[in-house]
Amino acid sequence: MPTDCISYQKSGYFPKLIEDYIDEKPEIQALYHRFPTLENFGAQIDEKAKNFSIENRLILVEALNNQNKNFPISQVTHANIELLKSEKTFTITTGHQLNLFLGPVYFIYKIASTINLCKQLKQNYSEYNFVPIYWMASEDHDFEEINHFDLNNQKIKWEKDSFGPVGRLSTEGLDAVCKEFGELIGLGSTAEYLKNLFEKTYLEHPNLADATRFLANELFKSEGLVIIDGDDKNLKSLFVPYIKDELLLQNSFATVSKTITQLKGYEVQVNPREINLFYIEDTLRERIIFENNIYKVNHTEIQFTESEIIKLINDSPEKFSPNVILRPLYQEVILPNLAYIGGGGEIAYWLELKNNFETQKVIFPILILRNSFVIATKKQVLKMKKLEISFPELFLKQHELVNQKTKEFSNIKIDFSEQKETIRKQFSEILKIAEQTDKSFIGAVKAQEKKQLKGLENLEKRLLKAEKRVHSEKLERISEIQNQLFQNGKLQERKSNFSAFYSDQFVNEIISQSNPLETQFKLISI
Repeated sequence: MPTDCISYQKSGYFPKLIEDYIDEKPEIQALYHRFPTLENFGAQIDEKAKNFSIENRLILVEALNNQNKNFPISQVTHANIELLKSEKTFTITTGHQLNLFLGPVYFIYKIASTINLCKQLKQNYSEYNFVPIYWMASEDHDFEEINHFDLNNQKIKWEKDSFGPVGRLSTEGLDAVCKEFGELIGLGSTAEYLKNLFEKTYLEHPNLADATRFLANELFKSEGLVIIDGDDKNLKSLFVPYIKDELLLQNSFATVSKTITQLKGYEVQVNPREINLFYIEDTLRERIIFENNIYKVNHTEIQFTESEIIKLINDSPEKFSPNVILRPLYQEVILPNLAYIGGGGEIAYWLELKNNFETQKVIFPILILRNSFVIATKKQVLKMKKLEISFPELFLKQHELVNQKTKEFSNIKIDFSEQKETIRKQFSEILKIAEQTDKSFIGAVKAQEKKQLKGLENLEKRLLKAEKRVHSEKLERISEIQNQLFQNGKLQERKSNFSAFYSDQFVNEIISQSNPLETQFKLISI
């Protein structure tokens, strides 16, 4: 593996479930359908083709055309939408919240991974077409998760009261945020472009869904990205049978709960509810609960009998919104989709859902981890070389990195492992003598061994501390470069906004460096 890469397993930033998924551990193979390899897409294509109707394709295309009719989408995006009418066309999907100015930079990595995989699949399965899809999480209601982003270690936050699905939220009042962004982004042609982009995004579009659609289209317009909003009556009409099943039979609670019992030793990402649906209106998104044979909308006076709610589903399916357990099912019902690309947390909750898909007779997609990058300036890369830091070393905890580099820089060996092993061997022999003579000495022998080993450890620590003082200037610079790339020990991609790195070639560079079938972090120099 090149020195500017580190495997996800060695990075220390992924939960055990994801590491075991990457390693194809036998104990979790029942949780997924097919492992992400180019070869496995052949069978996935065949299976999806047999289980996705032309009627669904036509409804999908009509909905996409309606959603995009007021947006200046590129010719290649329009062509991709039309291609979805063909039984030879399939999608690769990623999804994300409607974060202010796209939030952390990993949003870009998700889309780039999706686009790159479509290109790889076209090269390997040339008789088919592959369309990259960005699924906007427009029905989410947790505004606090999406109302801010970080730029140059400063949080830019949109202060606003929010109720209901965030995609329908008015962009009124973002003038002050635009001004704050303009002041922080600095000067120059790139800064001016980003200021104008921010203003066009949020001051010329009435709601957050339209604004996010415009922004993502603008950044990826040459790549044929198709953006879909699940908050759509015609698309929800395809999901009506599954909404009814959820309300009347509550199968997802039983099937996902059963899967969770198989996750012993792993962290559970999400837990199902008895009913995994929300009721939504413009300023309302609340859980549907079933009590005393009545369907109630939590925290409201709204309630329905069974016959009333069935009528509402048939007449107004757009009033029902799937939660995290059912949204993946909704996605796979309305899209001719082969694979979902997401982060570690997303893949972890998808791994809870296969049983539910099988119960509903919907094909489970291939699950793929998005690409991850650390972006460094050329100056930072040069500093790393001068300080003799490798890219994988940056992923160490800072005290581990400092200790490791201190030992490397020192002219003496700060490691008493050999001496400790010699003491253990010596006391092992003494212990044998004690056992053969006077067993009352055994405790004293063990105590003396522990004391001598502890003494060596203390000497080792004192020696390490002394050597840190000798190399303090170099070690401080090492800590400084790590802090620049891992702020507060956190991944850069989960904190910094894309605008901190943007140039006219930034998106193209990320797409070219992406390959979601390679499970490794990469260092990119800009």
